[in-house]
Amino acid sequence: MTAQHHAETHHHPEAPAPFAEPTKAVTGGWIALFATAWLGIWMAQLTPVQLLLPLQVEAQLHATNWVDNVVAFGLVSGIAGAFALIAYPLTGALSDRTTGRFGRRRPWILAGTLVFAASLVLLGLQSDIIGIGVFWSLALIGYCILTAALTAVISDQVPVGQRGFVSGWISAPQAIGTILGLVLVTALALSQFLGYTLVAVLLVLLVFPFVIWVPDAPLDRAPRLTFRALIEGFWISPRAYPDFGWTLLSRVLVNFGNAFGTALLLQFLMYGLELADAEDMLIVLSVIYMVFVIIASLVFGKLSDRLGRRKPFVFVAAALQGVAALLLAFAPDVTVAMIAAGLLGLGYGTFLSVDQALATQVLPDPHTRGKDLGIMNIATAVPQAVAPLLGAFVVALLVGFQGLFILSAVAALLGAVAVLPIRSVR
Repeated sequence: MTAQHHAETHHHPEAPAPFAEPTKAVTGGWIALFATAWLGIWMAQLTPVQLLLPLQVEAQLHATNWVDNVVAFGLVSGIAGAFALIAYPLTGALSDRTTGRFGRRRPWILAGTLVFAASLVLLGLQSDIIGIGVFWSLALIGYCILTAALTAVISDQVPVGQRGFVSGWISAPQAIGTILGLVLVTALALSQFLGYTLVAVLLVLLVFPFVIWVPDAPLDRAPRLTFRALIEGFWISPRAYPDFGWTLLSRVLVNFGNAFGTALLLQFLMYGLELADAEDMLIVLSVIYMVFVIIASLVFGKLSDRLGRRKPFVFVAAALQGVAALLLAFAPDVTVAMIAAGLLGLGYGTFLSVDQALATQVLPDPHTRGKDLGIMNIATAVPQAVAPLLGAFVVALLVGFQGLFILSAVAALLGAVAVLPIRSVR
C-alpha cells in the first residue's frame, strides 16, 4: 500500500473509513431505500427492452419479416452494449477516486440517474433509427454510471454476512419492475413518448430517497486517475487473481444462457409455438418467472449468508437455468414453457443474489471496488445487450429456436462448472 493510500484513510471518527471492510449491519430502512432505488432502475431499463424499444424499432422499419425487426433491435441494443463496456469500469474507477463532502458514490448515483432519465424522455421523441440508437446508448450509459456506483455501495457499507440478503434486493425488484413497467404502460395505453416519460419520472422518484438519506463516507484525497492507470486497471490478471477471473467467466456464461433463453421469448411464442395470444402468454410466463425470482433471491440469498457458503448455490442456480432451456428445446409446448419459466426464475433469482455477494468477496483491492465491480457488471449488461442480435442470427440462419435453447443450456451449464475452481470463498 502506498503512502498516498495511507493518507487517504485518515478519517473523521464518525464516518466509516472508505476502504475498511464494513462490520456494522445495515438496517431495514437502509435495505428498503436500496430496494426502492433498484425498483426504479429496473423499470426504467427493462420496460424499454421488453416493450417500448422493440415497438419503436418496428414502427420505423415496416419490415414484413420478424427476423429483420429483431436484427434491427439487436443492432441498437448491441451498439448501446458496446458503450457499457467502457462506461462501467470508467465511472466505477472515477467513483473510487471522487473526493468531496457528498462522498464517493452519491454524486455518481445522482448524475447517472439524471443522464438515464433525460435520455429516456428524449428517446421517446425519436422517429428515426439513428436517433433511437443514439438516445438508447445515452440511456444505457446513464444506467451504467448509476449502477456501477450503487453496486459498489454494497462492498463499502454491507458486511459479508449480510451481502447475500442485500443482493437479493437487487434481483427481487428486477422481477417486480419488469412486470410493473409493462402493466403500467399497457394498462394506461400510453403513447411512446408518455411510456418513456413515465418510467423516467419513476426512476428519479425512486432513486432520490437513497441519495438523500443514505450517508456516504467522504474521501479526503485520492490518487490521480491517469489514462495509463485506467487502461491498465481494465485488465485484472486471472493468473494473479484466479477467483476474480472464474467468477467473471461464470457470470458471463450464465448471463448469456439467461439472455438467450429469454430475449426472443415473444418471438418463440408467436412463430415457434404459433400462439394466437402470444402477448398474453408472455405476461403469464413473466409472472411465473417473477414469483420464483423474488422467492429465490430473498430466501436463498439469506440462506447463503447463514450457511456462509456461496459456491453450491451459484452452481445449482446456473444448472437449473440450463435444465429450463433444455426443456424448451426438446419439449416446445405451453405447459412446458410454464414449468421452464418457474425453473428459470428459481435459478436466476438465486444466481443474481448469491453471485453478487460472491463477486464482492473476490475483489482484488478495496481501493478499486467501484472499478472492479464495474468490470463484473459488464458480465451482466453486455450479454443482455447483444443476445437479441446473436439470438436472431442463430434462429434465422442456423438452427431455429431449438438450437437457440440448446445454446442457452450449454452456456448456463458451463457457467455452473466455472464456479468450481474458486478457492477463497466456500
